[in-house]
Amino acid sequence: MSTDPIKRSGLSPKFWEKKPLKDMNPIEWEALCDGCGKCCLNKIEDEDTRDVYLTRVACRLLDDQTCRCGQYDIRHQFVSECIVLNPDTIEQNAYWLPKTCAYKLLWDGLPLYDWHPLISGTPQSVHDAGVSVQGMTVPEFEVDEDDWENHLIEEPE
Repeated sequence: MSTDPIKRSGLSPKFWEKKPLKDMNPIEWEALCDGCGKCCLNKIEDEDTRDVYLTRVACRLLDDQTCRCGQYDIRHQFVSECIVLNPDTIEQNAYWLPKTCAYKLLWDGLPLYDWHPLISGTPQSVHDAGVSVQGMTVPEFEVDEDDWENHLIEEPE
């Protein structure tokens, strides 16, 4: 059973159904993360269509077992290109987010899945549902960027 590094207690019940993303405070925003780890996978984007393909090549900071960033608070010191997703940046970034991502779902006007920790009450549910990348990644320093296309995966959903 995994421990949840995200503060989810003390939040208004089903706040995500009542409050637009742009009005969420930082604690509510962070609580939306389901901990799947898919946003930390390196992606290949078709420049013409903007279609985004996942690879199993993970950011060097992703912990493959917890599906969390090993240095979340100071990640930009190590990975300057890491995107900060927040209410101000969701509009330009929603297209590349994983299909099951709470931020993308809510942006698209869709409900959260039953396995989301805010609904299930446990961060383990995302792994039990098989939608996380737990145990299936390879660190980016082990794969040359030119070979990423050899590591394409279907999004676990």
